[in-house]
Amino acid sequence: MSKNVLISLFMLCTSTAFAVGNELTRGEYIEMWREEAVYQMAAHGIPASITLAQGILESRDGNSRLAKEGNNHFGIKCHSDWEGKRIYEDDDERNECFRQYRNARESFDDHSEFLKKPRYAQLFELEVTDYKGWARGLKECGYATSPEYAKSLIRIIEENSLEQYDEQGVQYAKRNEVPDRKESTPPARIATSPEKKTGKRTSNSNQNERSEITLVGNHEVKVSDNSIKYVVARQGDTRASIAREIDLNVMILNRFNDFTSSTELNEGDIVYLQPKRMRASVAEYTSVEGDTWFSISHKHGIKQKQLCKLNGVTPEKPIEPGTRVIMKKH
Repeated sequence: MSKNVLISLFMLCTSTAFAVGNELTRGEYIEMWREEAVYQMAAHGIPASITLAQGILESRDGNSRLAKEGNNHFGIKCHSDWEGKRIYEDDDERNECFRQYRNARESFDDHSEFLKKPRYAQLFELEVTDYKGWARGLKECGYATSPEYAKSLIRIIEENSLEQYDEQGVQYAKRNEVPDRKESTPPARIATSPEKKTGKRTSNSNQNERSEITLVGNHEVKVSDNSIKYVVARQGDTRASIAREIDLNVMILNRFNDFTSSTELNEGDIVYLQPKRMRASVAEYTSVEGDTWFSISHKHGIKQKQLCKLNGVTPEKPIEPGTRVIMKKH
């Protein structure tokens, strides 16, 4: 069977694309999926280099059983919200449930949507060309259990010069376009958000804000003045219980909120489901009795470390009522 025939069959995305014994090389895998990775970057803000490197690592260059029989290139497990077909494979435990797709492109789409879950929201605070930060962030957020996961992704990217595809994705983003998908529809425009229409800068993290967050505990998801999704704690809520509702590691929830391991929630407390920002929606704030640097940062959705940096103080420094607090750079 010729190389061209192999590629054609693979692009048709059938679950039995390759005969036993015919395996793709890494170069062939990259050639097949580089354009799809650039498309995902332009549409969702995920570095093309990261998408390719994860596909290479998780699918063994497209040669794993999950990739061939389940069209699953990213090792995404079923989880409680998966309603599609399933395929079973030994992983951390025997006979674990993995998502099965109709074709490989669905796997790429689902990978992008999967990374837009709240547990990965901190990644969208990074520059889209910072593949090292993304690789380390994926490991930190718990995408994989291997302690070498980030190093493996970075090595794959650098050995194969995958960062070049990030530059292609950036060019599409600058034109507010997404590229063609093979055997798909013509290029489409990305919908312009209300913030962009007003001339304000739209960051990559805003793509994450537009994704839906579904909670199982019937908390109402609200959006702060600083465009961060949050819930209001009820009696009996804990950091751990809210983290479980959104399938988020409690340590990540702590980081989003500047919580410590000893923070206890009270009824009415704000709990952010996404990272606080580097700036508030207001330029200044005048402190009142009882304010702390944490309470001000939490009320306005600005990272406590950034707020203290703007005002040249440490978090422990008391703040007198009537103090003029800088909330963002002028």
